[in-house]
Amino acid sequence: MNQASMKKSAAQNQLNHFQGLSDQEASERLRVEGYNELPTRGSRTLSSISLEIIREPMFLLLVSSGLIYLMLGDAGEASMLLGFVVVIMATTIFQERKTERALEALRKMSAPRALVIRGGKKKRISGREVVRGDILLLSEGDRVPADGVLLSANELAVDESLLTGESVPVRKAARAEAEPEPKMQGPGGDDLPFVYAGTLVVQGQGVAEVQLVGEQTEMGRIGKCLEQLDPGKTWLQKQTKGLVRDLACLGIIICALVVIIFGLTREGWLNGILAGLTLAMAILPEEIPVILTVFLALGAWRISKQHVLTRRVSAIESLGSATVLCVDKTGTLTQNIMKVKTLYADQEFYPISFHDPRDSLPEKFHTLIEYSVLASEIKPFDPMEKALHQLRAYYLSGTEHIHPNWILAHEYPLSAELLAMSHVWKSTDSSRYVIAAKGALEAISSLCHLSQEENQRLTEQAEFMANEGLRVVAVARAIFDSKRMPESQHDFDFQFLGMIGLADPPRPAAAAAIKDCHQAGIRVVMITGDYPATARAIARQIGLTESDQCLTGPELSAMSEQESRERVTQVDIFARMVPEQKVRLVQALKASGQIVAMTGDGVNDAPALKAADIGVAMGGRGTDVAREVASLVILDDDFSSIVQAVRLGRRILDNIKKAIAYTLAIHIPIIGLSLLPLLVGWPLIFSPVHIVFLELIIDPACSVAFEAEPEEEDVMRRPPRNPKEPLFGRKLMLLSIFQGILALGLLAAIYGRAIFLGQSVERARTLTFTTLILINLALILTNRSWGGSLIESCCRKNKALWIILVSAPLLLGLVLWIPWMRQLFRFSPLGLPDLLRCLGGGLCSLILLEGLKLLFLPLSSS
Repeated sequence: MNQASMKKSAAQNQLNHFQGLSDQEASERLRVEGYNELPTRGSRTLSSISLEIIREPMFLLLVSSGLIYLMLGDAGEASMLLGFVVVIMATTIFQERKTERALEALRKMSAPRALVIRGGKKKRISGREVVRGDILLLSEGDRVPADGVLLSANELAVDESLLTGESVPVRKAARAEAEPEPKMQGPGGDDLPFVYAGTLVVQGQGVAEVQLVGEQTEMGRIGKCLEQLDPGKTWLQKQTKGLVRDLACLGIIICALVVIIFGLTREGWLNGILAGLTLAMAILPEEIPVILTVFLALGAWRISKQHVLTRRVSAIESLGSATVLCVDKTGTLTQNIMKVKTLYADQEFYPISFHDPRDSLPEKFHTLIEYSVLASEIKPFDPMEKALHQLRAYYLSGTEHIHPNWILAHEYPLSAELLAMSHVWKSTDSSRYVIAAKGALEAISSLCHLSQEENQRLTEQAEFMANEGLRVVAVARAIFDSKRMPESQHDFDFQFLGMIGLADPPRPAAAAAIKDCHQAGIRVVMITGDYPATARAIARQIGLTESDQCLTGPELSAMSEQESRERVTQVDIFARMVPEQKVRLVQALKASGQIVAMTGDGVNDAPALKAADIGVAMGGRGTDVAREVASLVILDDDFSSIVQAVRLGRRILDNIKKAIAYTLAIHIPIIGLSLLPLLVGWPLIFSPVHIVFLELIIDPACSVAFEAEPEEEDVMRRPPRNPKEPLFGRKLMLLSIFQGILALGLLAAIYGRAIFLGQSVERARTLTFTTLILINLALILTNRSWGGSLIESCCRKNKALWIILVSAPLLLGLVLWIPWMRQLFRFSPLGLPDLLRCLGGGLCSLILLEGLKLLFLPLSSS
C-alpha cells in the first residue's frame, strides 16, 4: 500500500475518534475570546452616521437659513428651523441604522461556513462562530475559517496565494502523533502541518485543530479583511449620478441669479440670500441618493427572506434583465432525495420495494449492490451514494457482501473524459486488489470492452429506465494483482455487473415557478449529467419545454462557435454535461445576445458562475468557492427561490423608478412657486421652514413608502428589461414633468387668484401651501402603481404609506390651528369653505393626474 493510501485509511479511522469541544465549551470560549472575524470597514456607528448628516448639503442649508433668521432678529423662525434640523437628523439616523442593520445581517449570512466536530458529532456552523480548539473538517472547495494545525491529511493541497502571492498550491502534511504540538509558523512551503484562515483547499481532505482566530490569525496580522460586502459603483448609481449632478449645477446657477435679482430689485441682500437658500433647498435632489441606498440595501434584505443571499448589489439590477436561467436538475429542480427503484442484472429487471422481505432479493443482484457501494464514498454526502448505502443496509446487512476490514487503497475520480469513478480496495485476507467502478453506462461499457451488440442491448435497457425518469448508474468490478497502480482505469480488466435505476422526484413548486418564468419572458435551461431520456422525463413532469430536443455535453464540445451559438437558442435540455462544458454553454448563450443566470455548486462550477451575467451558487450543497464567485446564493437550493428573487428584483427596480418619478414631479411645483413670485412681482410664497416641512413628507415617502410598495400584478408577465435601457427613460421623464407642470399650474392659479382678489399674502400662502400638501399626497397615490387604477392600488397593503397619508394632514392641521406655529409659518386662519376649496383642488389634481397616467400608461414601462 502506498503512503497516500495509508494516509487516506488513517484519516478515515481517526475521524471516528475525534470528539472536539462540547457546545458549552465552545459557547464559553466564544463569549470570552469573541467571534472569529476581523473588523470591517463597512461598519458605521451612530457618531459616524451623524457626522455624515452634518456634511449633507440640506443640513448646511438649514443651518445657514437659521443663522440668517437670527441676523434678521427672527428668533422664532430660527428656532423652528433648528427644531426641524433635529427631526430630520432623527429621521435620517433611523433610516441609515435600518439600512446598516440590513447590511450587517447580509454580511453575517455571507460569511464562510465551517464543518466542525463538537461533542463527537459533525456540525455545520458559520465561520465567525469557530473558536480556538475546534476540530475542523476540511475538503476540496472549502475556505479555511481559522489558523490551525493538521491532525490528519489525505492528499491535501491548499492555495495560499491570498497570503503569500504564490499561485501554486502547497502540499500539506499532518502533524506526527509522537511530535509535541508545533508552534504556528508563517505560510508557504510544502509538507507543513499548518493551515491558515482565508486560504482555499484545492485538493484532498484534512482534519485540523484551530489554534488562532480573528485578529490573531495570519490574515489578521497582515490586515486583510474578507468578510465584507462592498457594493461599489453599480449601474443604478452611474445612471443617477449624471441626473443629480445636472440638477445640482442648475440649482446653483438659478440660486445665484435669484440672490442677485432679489438684492438689486427689492433692496434686501439678506432676504435675497434667504430666497436663494430656499430655492436651493427646493431644487436639491438629495432624495435620489437616499432612494438608491435604502432601496438596494433593504431590497437585498427582502430577497434574503426568500432564502436568497445577495453578495453583490449589482445582482439586484441584473435580475430584471435576465433572459435565461440555466439551472442544475439535481437538487434545484428536483428534491435531491434519491431512492433506488430498479435493479438490472443478467438481462433481468427487479423492482425495489423496502416493504419486501429482506431475504427476497435474488442472489444475482447481491453482487451488483455490493460493488455499487464499494465504488461510493465510505461516508457519502451525495444523495445517490446515500441511497446505495441504504439499499445495502436493507438487503445485505449481516451477509458476506459487507467488508468492514477492507482498506481503500486508491481512487480514480470522475473526469470529463470518462464519466466513471473507481475505488481500489485491499483485502486483509488476500494480496489481491478488488476494484469497484460505477458511472455512466457508456463509460462503464468502455471500461468493460463490451461488444457492439451487447452495448446496444444495454443501451436500450438503460433508455427504457431513463424514459421512466430514472437516473441510471452502471456498475463493474475487476481484480488486480500488482502493487503498482496504473495511471488509468482502462488498464483494469473490468467485468460488467449491471445497472441501477434511481428516482429523484421534482420539487413541488418547480412546475409553477417555471410557468412564472415563461410568462415573464425568461427561458429556463435545464442542465444535468443524466441520460437525455431521464432529462426529458423530468422536463415533461415540470413543464420545462414543449420540445423534446436535447443536446449532450460531448455534442456541444464538438460544435464550432457559430454552430453552438445557434443551437443553444433552440434547445432547453442539456444532458451528460460536466462543469467544464457549462462554461461553453454560458459563452454560447451570451454570444447569442442573452443575459444569463447560471447555477452551480462545485469548485469546477466557479468558472461558469463567473462567466455568467448572474452567478447563482447553491448554499446548501455548494462549496465556499462557488459562493464567493457568485452574485447570489440560494440558501435552500430551491429553483422557486430563484424565481422569487427575480420577482423581487423587478419589484425593487419598479419602486426605484416610481420613487424617482414622484421626487422629480413634486420638486417642479416647489421650484416653480419659489421662482414665480420673482418673475411676476408677487410676494414670496415659501421660506426655508415651508421647504423643510415638505421634506418631512417627501423623504419618508421616497425612502419608506415606495420601498414597501408591493409588486405590480404584471411584474412576472412582462419581458425582461433591456440592459441598455436607461433607468429613467424619456417617456417616464415626460410623465414626471407633465405631472409636475399640472400641479404647478393648479397651485399658481390658486395663489394668483387670491392675490388678484386682494386677499392678504398670508391667506394666499396658506391656501397654496395647504393645497400643495394635498397635491403631494395625490402624487404619492398616483405614482404608487403604474399598472392599475387608483381604486385598484388602494386595495394593496402598504402600512408605511397609510401612516404618511394620515400623519401629513394631522401635522398640517397642527400648523393651521396652533397660533404660534401659524405665526412661524406666516399663515392665516382658514375657515371651512377655504378648507373645502383646498380639498377640491387636491381631488381635482388627483383626477387629472390619474387621467395623465392613463394617457401615459402604455408608455410607463420605458
